[in-house]
Amino acid sequence: MRELIEFLAKSLVDDPDAVEVNQIEGEKSVIVELKVASEDMGKVIGKQGKIAKAIRTIAKAAGAKAGKKVIVEIIS
Repeated sequence: MRELIEFLAKSLVDDPDAVEVNQIEGEKSVIVELKVASEDMGKVIGKQGKIAKAIRTIAKAAGAKAGKKVIVEIIS
């Protein structure tokens, strides 16, 4: 999960070296914290949050395959 989110984020931003992904695993859920540079925040969120929603949808689909609920938090 961590690698998937990191790949997607690095593909979107201007400064891929600033992308950090932290994964916290629970019994039935996974929390993925995505940290990007403040100037790249708009690129990751997108207009009206469409890109962020797409990232969350992809993560939820991958999590469903593993039987876990995935929560993606985007922070700067």
